Amino acid sequence: MTEDDFFFLAQLVRRRSGLILPANKARFVTGQLGPVARRFGFRSVDGLIAELRHGRESLARAVTEAMTTNESSFFRDKAAFDHFRHIVLPRLVEDRAKTKRLRIWCAACAAGQEPYSIAMLLDDAKLAAQGWSIDLIATDISAEMIARGEEGLYTHFEVQRGLAIRRLVAHFTQEGDNWRIGESLRRMVSFRQFNLLDSYGWLDDLDVVFCRNVLMYFDAKTKVSVLDKIAEILLPEGALLLGHTESVRGLSDVFVAIDDAPMLFVKGKAAAQRLTATG
Repeated sequence: MTEDDFFFLAQLVRRRSGLILPANKARFVTGQLGPVARRFGFRSVDGLIAELRHGRESLARAVTEAMTTNESSFFRDKAAFDHFRHIVLPRLVEDRAKTKRLRIWCAACAAGQEPYSIAMLLDDAKLAAQGWSIDLIATDISAEMIARGEEGLYTHFEVQRGLAIRRLVAHFTQEGDNWRIGESLRRMVSFRQFNLLDSYGWLDDLDVVFCRNVLMYFDAKTKVSVLDKIAEILLPEGALLLGHTESVRGLSDVFVAIDDAPMLFVKGKAAAQRLTATG
């Protein structure tokens, strides 16, 4: 791949997804594009790039999806789920006692491990049995990942990563060498393909947003834009969970960090004070 080809690809991917491709990732990019080239009938990545320059939309979409990082596991970064279970959820159950409704958005959900992990925690709380209405929305830019999440079928290696045996037994059924998540949890999650650069108009009145290990791939301007849009659709005192290397510092004056709870941010100082006082 020539330097000019890499620059062209980097600009295309950044424009379409916000993702930054550093110059030292040329080998990674070539490796990711190999399967895409074969799928579209090209003999080489060079041929793919040449066609891409003509503005072929289906090819540009496939290339963009191929550049996204789909690394995930069940209960990845356990502390984030502990924050949700022990800090965020009890407060929401108290605050939403009259409406008995929760709306949670899991952005960049990859193959579904994160939203299904959230679903397991909600199942532990037995909220549905108490009449609660729960909307658990999971989105990803990759159509392939969304299809995998909807299918809910995982390899033995995937269920071994972060998933306790008791949860595997309680929520999965073995199918050959693979494991399928139970129907009750699959019904709890609504999957949808979505690009974080697009309009958030279809999302509203959210209580919690999981947007973890995503901002780290964006430039500062895109990070600010995404955080601003999340703030608009998050209810007052709503919670935002980011990845362990991510922060809102210097990017947003809406979200406030919670002491002793890395990765957890809430909308407004009042909400932060309440959680800090009861934490």
